[in-house]
Amino acid sequence: MQSFTTLSALFEKQFNKRHFPEQPVNLYDASSYILSIGGKRVRPVMVLMGNELYNDIDPDAYEVASAIELFHNFSLIHDDIMDKAPIRRGKPTVHAAYGDATALLAGDVMLVVAYDYINRIKATHIQKIITLFNKTAREVCEGQQMDMDFEKKDTVHFDEYLHMITLKTSVLLAASLQMGGILGGAGLGNQQHMYSFGKNLGIAFQVQDDYLDAFGDPEKFGKQPGGDILANKKTFLLIHALDVASETQKKELHRLLKMETTDEQSQLSKVNQVLDIFRDCKVDEWAAELKDKYYRLALKNLDDIAVLSSRKTELEKLAGYLLQRDH
Repeated sequence: MQSFTTLSALFEKQFNKRHFPEQPVNLYDASSYILSIGGKRVRPVMVLMGNELYNDIDPDAYEVASAIELFHNFSLIHDDIMDKAPIRRGKPTVHAAYGDATALLAGDVMLVVAYDYINRIKATHIQKIITLFNKTAREVCEGQQMDMDFEKKDTVHFDEYLHMITLKTSVLLAASLQMGGILGGAGLGNQQHMYSFGKNLGIAFQVQDDYLDAFGDPEKFGKQPGGDILANKKTFLLIHALDVASETQKKELHRLLKMETTDEQSQLSKVNQVLDIFRDCKVDEWAAELKDKYYRLALKNLDDIAVLSSRKTELEKLAGYLLQRDH
């Protein structure tokens, strides 16, 4: 099986082209813009890796991988609008560069083009692929709505947040791998183990993402520092802090959640005060343990896939790479 780096280069070679017409310029340039600012292409490469677990890569895997990458970026454009995020991958977000209305349309057209790519695959696989793709797309939207709903709730329980994250983040990783398995001829049992591997890896990845948003180096992470704190997001960190904090700390956290931040100084003050409470509650240590828990679960799922161990090595390496990043 080829390495993630090799497969990423192969995918990029196929994907690095214009996917949209020239006119209207503002619409299609906005769609192309988010693709031009990069990203690790983890999800589409997982389609290729899932395929190669069982067989040589089917040309259809590149079509499905392209659809996955377009869908993922569609969801990022819309998420950034909803989150009012100014920066993505260290660059202005699409709505910041082109305006909210054009960004919405740019995301919409990316989803349409994603279906165009799926429509190119062989008839033998298209029903299974489109069924899983549609289920996953619906779940990602449900997860995003839950995420927004949580912003208005005073209390979000750990299990609720875990369910939301599974939908919003993990199912796309899981489905990408399973789609590759479908194209490679995987049996249903192996498909389920692949899906579970992707799902648990996605949860571990989100725990790390929450951690990095709060404690990571913003220059490496490519996002606004403390963005989740400023948006009052109920992250793994905040939920756990509210679970273990003293009454005094809980009152202070609730006060900070309601704090108005009208300028850069007030934003910095809010972020630093929340982080002080997080550290006092040892939230950073807890998050590291939670990430490791789901990482171990993912490795168990990978071990359960009934193919030669040598074929699974690159997926194991990818999991380690994703969960050791600092950006």
